[in-house]
Amino acid sequence: MGVHTTADKIIFISSLLGEIRKDFEAVPIKAQRGPKHKYPIADCLMSGLAIFGLKYGSLLQFDKANRSDEIVKGNLQNLYGVKESPSDTQMRTRLDDVDPIYLRKPYRTLFNLLQRSKLLWQYRFIDGYVIISIDGTEYFDSQEVHCDNCCERHHSNGKISYYHQMMSAVLVHPEKKEVIPLCPEPIIKQDGFTKNDCERNASIRLLDHIRREHPHLKIIITADALAANGPLIKHLVKLNMSYVIVVKPDGNKSLFEYMNVFKDTDLENVKITEKDGTIHQIKYHNQVPLNDSHPDLLVNFIDYTETKPNGKTYHNTWITGTTVTKGNALKLVKAGRAKWKIENETFNTLKNQNYHFEHNFGHGNQYLSTVLALLMMLAFLIDQIQQLGCGLFKAALHKLGSKRDLWEHLRALFFKYIIKSWEDIYNSLIYGHKAALLQPDTS
Repeated sequence: MGVHTTADKIIFISSLLGEIRKDFEAVPIKAQRGPKHKYPIADCLMSGLAIFGLKYGSLLQFDKANRSDEIVKGNLQNLYGVKESPSDTQMRTRLDDVDPIYLRKPYRTLFNLLQRSKLLWQYRFIDGYVIISIDGTEYFDSQEVHCDNCCERHHSNGKISYYHQMMSAVLVHPEKKEVIPLCPEPIIKQDGFTKNDCERNASIRLLDHIRREHPHLKIIITADALAANGPLIKHLVKLNMSYVIVVKPDGNKSLFEYMNVFKDTDLENVKITEKDGTIHQIKYHNQVPLNDSHPDLLVNFIDYTETKPNGKTYHNTWITGTTVTKGNALKLVKAGRAKWKIENETFNTLKNQNYHFEHNFGHGNQYLSTVLALLMMLAFLIDQIQQLGCGLFKAALHKLGSKRDLWEHLRALFFKYIIKSWEDIYNSLIYGHKAALLQPDTS
């Protein structure tokens, strides 16, 4: 029981948390305002990570359990390395001072561990390229609480609501359920007053971070139609990234007018019929101008229709920076369709599988809301890595049947027993309490 392969040891949760702790300890002192605090910033960050890792519903719930229960305090130290756990008020104060830029490092650290374990190789899809899906999402909304970085909605009744969004990026594969989140980029008030401007400006910063942190990674970016604009596509070319981006007639009028000049016989055509009767019909044309504003920016156009045996159809259109051929046309379509994994396998998972994504954990005066969102996504990344490559985690998930049940049973053990290691808690979930050295709370 509990025997790890070499890859398991690299990406087992205790190893991941140990490396994250090192990154948290390196958060510079200049990111901390005010007088000297009792609680080290690393303990505050690890406590925040534990809230989302253990699927607490709020900071206050975490505070009550931690303040009143020696078992919880001991387990936090044994499993998360938290020596001094702050109260919810103290945690808010400390985390509000952490510039989110310093939380990029642990994401990069976990990505590098995935590379070392060879698990990242599974995500190569077209000629060694990996697919990264990007999209914006909202994680805070209030009509009262706000800060200088809050975006604003001005309503017809004169009221203003304040909200926070971020541009997220996740590594996806058409044939894999697990996604690998990269560090999101906050969308701030200064990005603009329209959805297009906000997402475009934040996307450029996000893409710059990704290329700087992964200079040799062969990347295909997939995104929705908001990204089908000249400045963003030119920036992708500058960063040596390819792309498969949705285009629509209402948003790319001149492109579709250009394509409508062609007859079907003028387009390259690929028809593939699966064994189950599913038909893939792909029409494409390489080197067409994106729009009248950027006639020198040439893209490759794909028109795709899928017909199921029951007659149900799916249709979409994309532009890509990769030359389309009969050999890669269907793969590029699959790359484009994998875009939706950022919604289905990321945002929906965070909303529906006990991460409490839509719950307001706190706003603060400066960075708290963003820091908590990044810690939540980091906890999700740890879970995805475990689901992808950790034998013990997968065995526990298989035994309990669902992630909801896994989190529920894990939390029950966490509150009731003294736990020395993550191996003990997973073995207990798989084989029963007698299989692991768990000691009950006899106080």
